[in-house]
Amino acid sequence: MTPEAVPSPIRRTDVTARTTREIEQDERDAVRRTTVTLQVTLVTLVWMVSVSLALGWGVTGNPGGPPGRAFTLASVLVVLLPFVAAVIATRNGRVWLGGVYVVLTLAMVVPAVIIARAAS
Repeated sequence: MTPEAVPSPIRRTDVTARTTREIEQDERDAVRRTTVTLQVTLVTLVWMVSVSLALGWGVTGNPGGPPGRAFTLASVLVVLLPFVAAVIATRNGRVWLGGVYVVLTLAMVVPAVIIARAAS
């Protein structure tokens, strides 16, 4: 065979070798996603419990305090805590999760107004 007739080696373009930096970045991203999910879950649980307790406190009575204080607290928390979860998720790159909590925040405006009217 002449040198012109030797076939060139085939180069595969569908295989890429991942660098150490890319592997470490994937591991950091997995930890960050887990941390964000746990933080948002914590805020959601605090939101559910605190609003329920504030509403219960307002319904059963508030001895020694203004009558509408518990309902005011509940109406603020019902909007504030889903917004906090949206901010946590969005700032950490979980845009879809943040968007879900933004929609939840907007949906909670109506119950907040109803609760605030019950305070007066």
